[in-house]
Amino acid sequence: MDTISVNKFRDNMKSVVEEVINRHEPLKVTRRAGDAFVVISADDWEREQETLYVLQNQSLMQQIARSLETHNCGIGSMCSTQHYQQKR
Repeated sequence: MDTISVNKFRDNMKSVVEEVINRHEPLKVTRRAGDAFVVISADDWEREQETLYVLQNQSLMQQIARSLETHNCGIGSMCSTQHYQQKR
């Protein structure tokens, strides 16, 4: 994660925020007298929250593990391109 001073952040806020959004990478902003903070795009924040939800949900993690197990054993089902297009 890149780091920038709060003064540089404030002076270049528009371009810095655009860069954070376009690169999909958070930015750590440091302050001389205080705790640092992180700037992250709203889309990236929502993705992070969804990932945390799944990781903390035991039922979903078990379902993913079972699915991976059947896939690795070759007993899972696979949709063909034709089947997928019919579903649309």
